[in-house]
Amino acid sequence: MAPKYGVLALVEAKPGKEQDVWDFLKGGREIVLAEPGTRTWYAFRVNENTFGIFDTFDTEEDRQAHLDGAIPAALGQYGPELLAQDPDIKLIELVAVK
Repeated sequence: MAPKYGVLALVEAKPGKEQDVWDFLKGGREIVLAEPGTRTWYAFRVNENTFGIFDTFDTEEDRQAHLDGAIPAALGQYGPELLAQDPDIKLIELVAVK
């Protein structure tokens, strides 16, 4: 069964905080490994100060469990120190998956 739901989040690092955001996202992998409902999780860099997270889920309940979990909580806690603005978070429905 292919995942049907996703989350796409883009974040912009404050000037001088790019490495801190990189490290924060890299550390997030260990957190999502403990989330059985998170099918895939990617942290990526778009350009010098823009980063993103993309994750997929089989059910809306799995996605909501992730949104109620440790990564969004940590973004809420550390975001004001690291980010130039609030994350741009989009809840998405997957159309096709390979």
